[in-house]
Amino acid sequence: LGPEPVAVQAVTAVSRLAMSSGAQYLQAHLDSATPADLAAAIREFSVDLQDISMYGQAGVGGADPAQAARLKAGEAASMKIAGLCK
Repeated sequence: LGPEPVAVQAVTAVSRLAMSSGAQYLQAHLDSATPADLAAAIREFSVDLQDISMYGQAGVGGADPAQAARLKAGEAASMKIAGLCK
């Protein structure tokens, strides 16, 4: 949408809502046949996504130490899932 502040905020807001929706989708579609370790990692990741999204929607950016820690935890959970799916 461009570099204008309103456009940047709009894209950021939509991204955060998509992250929250994605987390809900993961939780709602987690199959009971999913191996326990993978299911736990997916649940952890979806909670991380929801936390990142909610704090982001409240205006907390990645420079905030707690939000940076949440982002790091989300990345670690994502990598764990990727490793379990190999």
